Amino acid sequence: MAKKKTKASAKKVVSKKATAPKKTSVKPAKIGHNSTSKTKELLELGRKYYTHAYKPREMILDRGKGAMVWDLDGNDYVDLGAGIAVSALGHHNDELLDALKNQAKKLWHTSNIFFTEPPVRLAEELVKSSKFAKRVFFTNSGGEANEAAIKIARKYAADKGRPPESRNIITFTGSFHGRTMATVTATAQPKYQHGFEPLPGGFRYCQFNDFEAIANMIDENTCAVMSEVVQGEGGITPVKPGFLKHVQDLCHKQDALLMLDQVQCGMMRTGKLFSHFAEPGVKPDIVTIAKALGGGIPIGAMLVGEKAENTFQYGSHGSTFGGNPLACSVARVVLKKIQSVEINTNVRERGKQLIAALKLINKQHGMFSEIRGRGLMIGAELKPQWHNKAGDISEIGRKNGVLLLQAGPNVLRFVPSLTITEKEMKEGIARLHKAIKVFLSQ
Repeated sequence: MAKKKTKASAKKVVSKKATAPKKTSVKPAKIGHNSTSKTKELLELGRKYYTHAYKPREMILDRGKGAMVWDLDGNDYVDLGAGIAVSALGHHNDELLDALKNQAKKLWHTSNIFFTEPPVRLAEELVKSSKFAKRVFFTNSGGEANEAAIKIARKYAADKGRPPESRNIITFTGSFHGRTMATVTATAQPKYQHGFEPLPGGFRYCQFNDFEAIANMIDENTCAVMSEVVQGEGGITPVKPGFLKHVQDLCHKQDALLMLDQVQCGMMRTGKLFSHFAEPGVKPDIVTIAKALGGGIPIGAMLVGEKAENTFQYGSHGSTFGGNPLACSVARVVLKKIQSVEINTNVRERGKQLIAALKLINKQHGMFSEIRGRGLMIGAELKPQWHNKAGDISEIGRKNGVLLLQAGPNVLRFVPSLTITEKEMKEGIARLHKAIKVFLSQ
């Protein structure tokens, strides 16, 4: 009996250790200097075999739970970036894991030559929750969703008899719509386009939030206007009240489509399931989503309203992996969870907590010229004397146990999981404050 008891106890200890790894305190002086041989090996391999398109931090992330992540050396970090607004329900969410496991035991992939239940159910749920859409096209990413939107806008105009020169799409300065050739051209930021010329034609750029400028630009040659509701890479900049409605009215006059890119700002990120829900009177023709929809599993979607619902016909567009049953099974759970009262309340309360803390830090150190955003999509813009330093602050934050993002060189971006707790947020803010003190002391 004694031996059995000992074995049972041992199993219990192992199980507990596997599911809830013990948090270790971050020791800034040792991070990067006390790396294991495995960490060093993986860093060397990454530098050797990756293209130079990325510049990953000098660490190997290994596991996560909630808003916390651990690297291979046992250091813990408060994650205030959530994989760039992707891990909406936090890391290692049990319900998402169960959905993935259950579907993995049944069917992984079929292509869109066949129906499977998860994407069919998800399409229905997205249409009903959107309050405008009639149909859905599934993709693997936000860039692909925006690419589909661009194609459907052009096809819609073509079906109306418009020649190619009358199929212009207007986007806004500061926007970011993806990295494909069409979406990087739609992205009205030259730094993302440099070196990739010649770029596709048919795109025009307008000043964001400028009521008069857009009124003067939309004409009979405009087939669509594409806009974010809150610009992400452009500095966490929300639309001005009434701007989307103004653009919508102008689109209606020219029979142009209003397309809202909600890849980052959708899925409850701003406190609304769809971020345009906060804009009275706005009913878009197309909405694109991705990032948080899969909770970490790659998936995107283009939602199409009545005006263009029949534009894509057989052979118009396609995606081998779009609507993958594994991804859609997880996305169904995400969609249901993020619409709960608990998540909505948490987004609102944690957003207030973060803004209040940033204002307090600013009161002490005077670093930010503006703190802006909605829900849990917050940007803190650095004052001119600290321009181009957002990346430096982010790296110092990492060394002090908090993972930060930037939105351009001058804005610290905060897009943590929608489930981040008050305690996790408080700890993340404390580590951020410490990092800022280190930065200012240099």
